[in-house]
Amino acid sequence: MRYIGWTLLIAFWVFVGAFLHYTLPQKDIVRVTGTEIIRKDFSGLSRLFYAQADSGDTDVGNRDLRLITTTRANGRVSVYRNEDTGFGWPPYFKLDSSNLQAEAAEVVSTKADPQWVIVTHYGWRSPFLSIYANAISLKPVDGPDASKGIPWVNIIVLTLLAASFYAIWFLWRRFRRARIDPRLEDLQDSWEAAGDAVQERRGRFRRWLDTWR
Repeated sequence: MRYIGWTLLIAFWVFVGAFLHYTLPQKDIVRVTGTEIIRKDFSGLSRLFYAQADSGDTDVGNRDLRLITTTRANGRVSVYRNEDTGFGWPPYFKLDSSNLQAEAAEVVSTKADPQWVIVTHYGWRSPFLSIYANAISLKPVDGPDASKGIPWVNIIVLTLLAASFYAIWFLWRRFRRARIDPRLEDLQDSWEAAGDAVQERRGRFRRWLDTWR
């Protein structure tokens, strides 16, 4: 039973960590190499990792998907999708995917004359699931070693989340000490008293048998 509890606890924190890693904003310094639009069929497991259609459009089973192709300083290729999040989850309230696509097209550069930008995004890139991180914004920088800035959003969210978990744990501890622990102690005392009574009766029965031997 103890191993089951630990397994569930570990699984819970792994889920929370994965959820936060997917949802919270991340920043990459890349060079935009191109933009394109592909026709995407949204079905199966990968559907969970895509936003809805652009604001004002009808969400259907397949639609055009904007992509921004980039290259990092180490030569690694990164591909981002460019979708509106609207007023859904995650709460980035992104409504300007068309504008962002135009901004990306303007900063397309070559290896010989690179233009580096910071791409703020959320999500994961998985070729196996055919999913892409969703680009939120682009910001030109001087070079691949430029500062990405302080991740204030991540710091604030993680601080509030940690405070919330601590408050829940503190309240649960107080409730357990005030309500559950006394009941468990009473129950244990009752079991011990019952056990003592049984032992006493056994002792009396043995003494009664000894008088007839």
